[in-house]
Amino acid sequence: MESSVLDCLGVEIIGVMSPVSICMFLVVLLVYSLSSPSATITTAANLVYAENPSDTAAQKLEGALLNALVFIILIALVTFLLVLLYYYNCTAFLRHYTRFSAFFVLASMGGSILLSLLQRLSIPLDAVTAFILLLNFTVVGVLSVFAGAIPILLRQCYMVCLGIIVAAWFTKLPEWTTWTLLVALALYDLVAVLAPGGPLKLLVELASSRNEELPALVYEARPTVAPRNAVALGFLVAGVSDSEASRIELQVVSRDSVVINNDNAENRNNNDEGERSPLVGGMRFGEVVNEEMSPLVEMNGVGDNEDEGVRREIGDRGIKLGLGDFVFYSVLVGRAAMYDLMTVYACYLAIISGLGCTLILLSVCRQALPALPISITLGVLFYFLTRLLMEPFIVGTASNLMMF
Repeated sequence: MESSVLDCLGVEIIGVMSPVSICMFLVVLLVYSLSSPSATITTAANLVYAENPSDTAAQKLEGALLNALVFIILIALVTFLLVLLYYYNCTAFLRHYTRFSAFFVLASMGGSILLSLLQRLSIPLDAVTAFILLLNFTVVGVLSVFAGAIPILLRQCYMVCLGIIVAAWFTKLPEWTTWTLLVALALYDLVAVLAPGGPLKLLVELASSRNEELPALVYEARPTVAPRNAVALGFLVAGVSDSEASRIELQVVSRDSVVINNDNAENRNNNDEGERSPLVGGMRFGEVVNEEMSPLVEMNGVGDNEDEGVRREIGDRGIKLGLGDFVFYSVLVGRAAMYDLMTVYACYLAIISGLGCTLILLSVCRQALPALPISITLGVLFYFLTRLLMEPFIVGTASNLMMF
């Protein structure tokens, strides 16, 4: 029985789903440990309307829609500004901005969560020791995320920590604003990645034309072995905020695994400015295909031996998932945790299913797909179905001794 390239994706998919699951689990623990019904914060996501329990449902919905609209406009403006800066080669500024963002999240927001945990758990710790611990945690975190020659496990742990901290803060938003914002972000992500003039699409095209990485906070499931003389095929799963660059790299070691057509080689030498072929057989060693290409393309021009070589080497690539995806997946589950555990479990299954569907669709659509829409749509749908239908049914049957 022939094996498919999809059969080789299992380890890599688990390598992404595991940290996402850990992030959501720890956010749920923080919500149960720290949150209170009256704990709300004022951020860019609720500048226009401050939700009041005495407001009517219509007022809450209208205010939540205004909050989401303002937040999406701000996100779009900032992203277009990043596109402009990247277009004019302000890459150094963008890298420093990303480092500062990570430092601020770990030091300020992480410090606030640390202080709340110390108070809630009644841990005796003086201010000087707490400050030194927080400073060391922050500095090591920034170095781990951005510096080279850092163990990949340490980098992955700090990326998950960043997602947990930001998600824990977003769970303090009012309920109506939270749900409206999640839906609006999923729609924005869809437009930003797939629309011709979408900001994330523009960033990817610029990075692809320059053959360089975008400065972004991205979780990496890196390969443990880096093959030499590799050909890289990449695709992007773009999220929001700092999740512009999420790709799979397929690396083929053997020179024989790529069939180079002599006629195509002559045409490329005569016309270097022409279009790059999307086919594996039309690539030269070291070339990078357009980032919107799926790695699971039809291997036209590649024989059975080459296809087997591709499948053997899929394990040498790594999946990258943007930090924004971690954050908003966890925000959804954290908000569900404020209701009950049954809803948390339903939302978790919906998010993981949506993430799996997104990764599979990438092998079919041959273009960049956003990571939020499917998971967020399923998560929101399962939340309300569980809360409005499943929970009353289970409670009613259990109270009448129809279930044990």
